[in-house]
Amino acid sequence: MQRLHALGWGGVVVHFRGCSGEPNRQPRAYHSGDSDEIDWILRRLKREHPERPLYAIGVSLGGNALLKWLGEREFSATRLLSGAAAISAPIDVAACGHQLARGFNRLYTRHFLRTLKRSAAIMLQRHPGLFDERRMRVANNLHDFDDVVTAPLHGFIDADDYWRRASSRPWLAGIRVPTLLLNARNDPFLPERALPGADQVAAEVTLDFPYEGGHVGFVTGRPPGSLDWLPDRILRFFTEQE
Repeated sequence: MQRLHALGWGGVVVHFRGCSGEPNRQPRAYHSGDSDEIDWILRRLKREHPERPLYAIGVSLGGNALLKWLGEREFSATRLLSGAAAISAPIDVAACGHQLARGFNRLYTRHFLRTLKRSAAIMLQRHPGLFDERRMRVANNLHDFDDVVTAPLHGFIDADDYWRRASSRPWLAGIRVPTLLLNARNDPFLPERALPGADQVAAEVTLDFPYEGGHVGFVTGRPPGSLDWLPDRILRFFTEQE
């Protein structure tokens, strides 16, 4: 946002349901493949700023949902967006889920599960009996949590069905908006083997897989380091589309 301000561009930071500090009122949350939510957000912004070019950046889970929306909508997406970027997106949700259940990543998973369970408990207070509270509280990995909460809340059969259908990777060949797909090869969430090749994505997709950068890190320079590289890379890509 600082870089946008310096360029004289407007910008909006979007929060998924339940992530803005306000509890979601409906018996649903957000999920990795929530492309309908992306569609609502982008259409609203386009209605409010019809004459301005619109660019979208999706980070981590939001990057996967944005890529899925781009691939599903194909040419209709070009009527809304002039360009897009997905940063550290878990394009293969199953590969990411299994990766997060291994080694040091389990520390992040435990932390993330605490926030998910807290939100789920608030939802149960508003909608008693929505899902099995006991199974939710004893879930010790993302697969177990998604199996009892995320999947049934959003119309999936189970966690495996959710992970398969929410992944953006099968949709990458349908993207028609100029899109930057940026993932570090050492991202601890998504194994390098899950990254797509040039023959698996549309010509409009630019693949950028630096060897280092972690998960939405891309710190450069001497310690404590600088975070300038990532916004510079994204905005350089966008200005090339003008």
